[in-house]
Amino acid sequence: MYYDENTIIFLDGKWIRASEARTGMYNQTMHYGNGVFEGIRAYQNADGCNVFKAKEHFERLQYSATKMHIDLPYSIDELINISYELLDKNDLKDAYIRPLVYLGANMSLLPTDEVHVLMAAWKWEKLLGEEPLKVMVSSYQRPNPRSCHVEAKVVGHYTNSILATAEAKKLGYDEALLLDIHGNVAEGSGANFFYEKEGILYTPPAGNILPGITRATIMDLAKDLGIHVTERQFTIEEVYNADNAFFAGTAAEIAPIESINGEKFKGSWQESAGHSLYLMYRQKVQYNEYQGLTIV
Repeated sequence: MYYDENTIIFLDGKWIRASEARTGMYNQTMHYGNGVFEGIRAYQNADGCNVFKAKEHFERLQYSATKMHIDLPYSIDELINISYELLDKNDLKDAYIRPLVYLGANMSLLPTDEVHVLMAAWKWEKLLGEEPLKVMVSSYQRPNPRSCHVEAKVVGHYTNSILATAEAKKLGYDEALLLDIHGNVAEGSGANFFYEKEGILYTPPAGNILPGITRATIMDLAKDLGIHVTERQFTIEEVYNADNAFFAGTAAEIAPIESINGEKFKGSWQESAGHSLYLMYRQKVQYNEYQGLTIV
């Protein structure tokens, strides 16, 4: 589903067919999870396409690499240019872009000087689908922020997400919501969390979450709509009394939540602040700015 015989990828400065790509069996990223990546979306517009928040995504990739003692061998501008060329070579407009920075052969527990950069793109619908989600509170917690850099997008961190998602699916839910080590709500398996109560949006603060670029976009759009957003710690019991809730992330975009642990939200999604923000978001992503169109 990610590539076919004609798919072109970028790998270490070269454009090659995805089917011809090779990597070493002793690379540190595969064995120990020391690598970093990004998830970026491109959206078709009247001028061709826009890679949404490309600069911010590649800045975070660089930040994540630095935190993991990885020397990223490309500048932000070079990575942006590569992302657009990647889309052109694959004749893509609406697409998901995956940059991955992985390391060379090294069985010791130290970073390696051998650094590889892969960038691929494919068509990918919203990760969590279009229908309101049935969510469960996971038995797995977000990692202790003193055990790793939870604010960095590191390959190995996503074993936590895989465990939470697999548990939720096995028990008949669509997605998981993870708590932090103190029992406060943190985030979903691959997206940030918001809930709405009496017209105010609440979202967990930085510290135990990956502070997403979509999350920041939603908060900026809320200012434009005059919607107050509060960043604070809160328990799942507080969320049960909310009017609405949603996940926000690049792969998921904005995904409404129907219920958590079987507790349904009482508000109408179509009349919620989250839905209004979703309509604004869909306009903004085409040009990196909100076009001021009427929300209906």
